[in-house]
Amino acid sequence: MTDTTSRPALPDHLSADPRSPHHVAAVFEHDIGIRLNDQERVDVEEYCISEGWVKVPAGKTRDRKGHPLLMKVKGKVEAYYK
Repeated sequence: MTDTTSRPALPDHLSADPRSPHHVAAVFEHDIGIRLNDQERVDVEEYCISEGWVKVPAGKTRDRKGHPLLMKVKGKVEAYYK
């Protein structure tokens, strides 16, 4: 299977946006899964396990710079490597 020793630990707060201070590029070299309230989500842009929220795009809405508007959804968050 895969070698789990080379994978970095998943942080408590992670963002997919490279401009964010919570972006860790080494984590994105591997497939990551996010569960919110025991249901897998594939559209998560940012998460925080300790505070219990994820940020997901709000439909096709964009801000003035062309980035998707994000909506915060609260619940039980679990992050794992696939």
